[in-house]
Amino acid sequence: MRVNRILLSSSLIVVALVIQVSVLARLHLPGAVPDLLLLTVLGLALVYGHVGGSLIGFGAGLLADLAPPADHAVGRYALVLCVIGYLAGLVKPESGQVRSATGPMAVVVAAAVGSTLLYAGVGALVGDTAARHVGLGGLLFSAALYDLLLAPFVVPGVMALARRAENDPLAETSSAKSGDVASGWSSGGTGLRIGAQRGLRAKAARARVARAGRIKGVKRL
Repeated sequence: MRVNRILLSSSLIVVALVIQVSVLARLHLPGAVPDLLLLTVLGLALVYGHVGGSLIGFGAGLLADLAPPADHAVGRYALVLCVIGYLAGLVKPESGQVRSATGPMAVVVAAAVGSTLLYAGVGALVGDTAARHVGLGGLLFSAALYDLLLAPFVVPGVMALARRAENDPLAETSSAKSGDVASGWSSGGTGLRIGAQRGLRAKAARARVARAGRIKGVKRL
């Protein structure tokens, strides 16, 4: 990953985690908690693709596993966000621009439901049955609803920042310089070829003139 991607992703993930733990987790809403961290990973994955999305998701989930007051095994949410970031990156728009809000909203709903199911499934494997007592159906509905309501305020802004970070002036300058160097090399090579061709043409012209003189001389004789 490029340096600007790492810096932007790290900053957004830290800010989202702080808001998630200090604000959203204390709202005491019925059912699930709005997952700002998940929405941030989705916005970055929709710009950076499946590889960047999986790496960002793993790092964000690992920070969430280590941040207090985490009450689950370390690596559990890292696995969930890694998978979600990878899958979300697979539906990255080819042009980098989202033409309508339908696609991203569908991705948000699928990610909210999928992350809740995957988190509950991994918990069941390690002996955590909290989802059964709370009610999995209520968790799925509330997670999808909260994330869908929060997504218009998070995902477009994250995607815009990620696209802006991709337009690196230093990278453009270096690419322009490399292009100038390449064009200079190619022009120099073309000049050499043109000079060689001119030399061959001159030799051919002199040969034709000499041949014509010999033919005329034969005719005179």
